[in-house]
Amino acid sequence: MATSSHHRVVVVGGGSAGISVAARLQRSVGDVAVIEPSDKHYYQPLWTLVGGGCSKREATERSEHSVMPKGATWIKDAVIEFDPENNVVRTAGAKTIAYDVLIVCPGIQLDWAKLEGVSDTLGRNGVSSNYTYDLAPKTWDFIQATRSGSAVFTMPSGPIKCGGAPQKIAYLACDYWRSEGVLGDIDVHLVLPTPTMFGVKVFSDALDKVVADYGIQVHFQSELESVDAASKKATFKPVGDQGSGFALSYDMMHVVPPQSAPDWVKSSPLSNGTPAGYVDVDKHTLQHTRYRNVFALGDAGSTPNSKTGAAIRKQAPVVAKNVEAQLAGTSPSATYDGYASCPIVTSRHEMLLAEFDYSLEPTPSFPKFINAQKPRRDMWYLKKYGLPFLYWNLMLKGRA
Repeated sequence: MATSSHHRVVVVGGGSAGISVAARLQRSVGDVAVIEPSDKHYYQPLWTLVGGGCSKREATERSEHSVMPKGATWIKDAVIEFDPENNVVRTAGAKTIAYDVLIVCPGIQLDWAKLEGVSDTLGRNGVSSNYTYDLAPKTWDFIQATRSGSAVFTMPSGPIKCGGAPQKIAYLACDYWRSEGVLGDIDVHLVLPTPTMFGVKVFSDALDKVVADYGIQVHFQSELESVDAASKKATFKPVGDQGSGFALSYDMMHVVPPQSAPDWVKSSPLSNGTPAGYVDVDKHTLQHTRYRNVFALGDAGSTPNSKTGAAIRKQAPVVAKNVEAQLAGTSPSATYDGYASCPIVTSRHEMLLAEFDYSLEPTPSFPKFINAQKPRRDMWYLKKYGLPFLYWNLMLKGRA
């Protein structure tokens, strides 16, 4: 079989996960290729602050070239097929690239088509989403334009990037409306697919107080089904066997789309075979369950942790160590405990830091110094300034 190139390690995806793990392995392995079609690299966690009027979207964007690890081979192409039996991947540019070890981290896709009527009105008529670079500024435009009426914030069922983001923008909007003296004139609805505000009780209890303070009406175990842009009405369906559908009128609405593994991953031999189609890996070693020289990290992996950048930061060193072991002919032994964190901004100057692992027990980073399990002003500065610095200067360079 003719191949275009061969590398000891091939990384599929040049996002947070791909660049972080490639930077670590480039120092130890030396022959690492990253396959990534995009010219741009984004710090997506800041898009919430863009939508809330607290940051500029330009601060979230850098060139892909600027974050590529020195010495790594950048293959500017898109993978369209995995062939793990022959240890190759195939690309849209008709390349066949061979590997000794494959690392899969292409991120996940936004399934807008699953929400009837939404694609036709996104970015117009008061409907936006912070889940894309282009739309996040529109969210802020619509928040500022809303002075009365109804505001709706949605969240889909199933895993999504940053599970707290659907709530964060509601709190930023309410805090702005309160500062403008119009919050009392707006009916604010937050529609969640979950039975509580958050999966970890201590954080759920704290968020109960936040929504009560703002007067937000929370609709549990429900998710968006369709939007009628002409009448500005959204229809919701129950999640699970309980409850019934309902409709809400809106003047502005922030929509979070359902998400899943990219379609070409779903249909590949690496998929776990579920409708979401994630790469089937051991949740501790991040090694594929059937192909021993394949690993995955980040949002496209089947691990049951929350899909956050903080999870990637903990997964990357585990994958790097286990890839080194695989190349050396020994068994991978590094383990990931499911750590994830969700910095939940609760106003335009406060944030709580939800940190937890597979056990869904809090795992605070600063237990002896500060209580980050309730909203704090210093945590806000961590979100706006500290975490972006950590991302660009340490995490992407494989040093944090």
